[in-house]
Amino acid sequence: MNMKYALVTPAKNEEAFIEHTLSSVVAQTIKPVQWVIVSDGSTDRTDEIVRKYAEEHDFIQLIRREGTGRNFGNKVYAFQEGYEALKAFEFDFIGNLDADIELQPNYYETILGKFAADKSLGLAGGARLDFCEGKFVEIRCAKNSVGGPFQLFRKSVYDEIGGYRPLKLGGIDAVAEIMVRQFGWEVRTFTEIVSRHYRCTGTAKGSRFNASFRGGKKLYVIGYHPLFELVKLSKVSGVKDLLRHGCELAGYLTAALLRYERQVPKDFVKYLHQEQLGRLRHLLRYRKDPAKLTGTIAK
Repeated sequence: MNMKYALVTPAKNEEAFIEHTLSSVVAQTIKPVQWVIVSDGSTDRTDEIVRKYAEEHDFIQLIRREGTGRNFGNKVYAFQEGYEALKAFEFDFIGNLDADIELQPNYYETILGKFAADKSLGLAGGARLDFCEGKFVEIRCAKNSVGGPFQLFRKSVYDEIGGYRPLKLGGIDAVAEIMVRQFGWEVRTFTEIVSRHYRCTGTAKGSRFNASFRGGKKLYVIGYHPLFELVKLSKVSGVKDLLRHGCELAGYLTAALLRYERQVPKDFVKYLHQEQLGRLRHLLRYRKDPAKLTGTIAK
């Protein structure tokens, strides 16, 4: 299997976690042809830690840019700068890798094997555990979805969809994977390969409840159908779920009432609504979500 991949990691003040990421990529059974780490205005030891690894491994490159704060738009601009720096290299796959992820040594070898076995696969990744409230917990997602911290695209597919979009409220990974499906490619999460994410998703700027409120606004802006959102939030397994889902719904309704501008094309929203309503019809008819991820996530 002669399949080459490259990675881009936007990083801002990640000294607490980035060594987990660096050491796990260095240990990969198949290493990237080039890994560009873009320090987006870091003011801590992030650059120092990356330079240490770059001196020892010639496939690691550090780029320094002066960011304007931690936001999702800046992350995309940092990724774009890293992607531009890869133009001199030949590779078949391009991966976004967050600076707080720890991968299994055979992570990329396994994912590349999935691409080799399925020519319709445009975007793939493994399952993950998030570090929340002092312990690693399973993060479940739809089987046709891949978490943003470690998305790996066919390079041709990434270029076809126009890459990541700089969305102010976030959802850049969700929009990218939906566009991959919109363009006729498959998206898959594989539960047999697991990564550790040293943050609880969405909490870099505050509490999980604030993150849920922001998430609700984000989902409105990227075009989630209101009926799909209501059904999704109706699944509650405890008080914390109830509070988080209530915050997300409040965020969604706030964005709807204030008529937040949609930051995606109309044909994208049309496709997303068709996809989501199709899932709901299947759920109503067969009592089963066709996108439900099956398989046990190994801890």
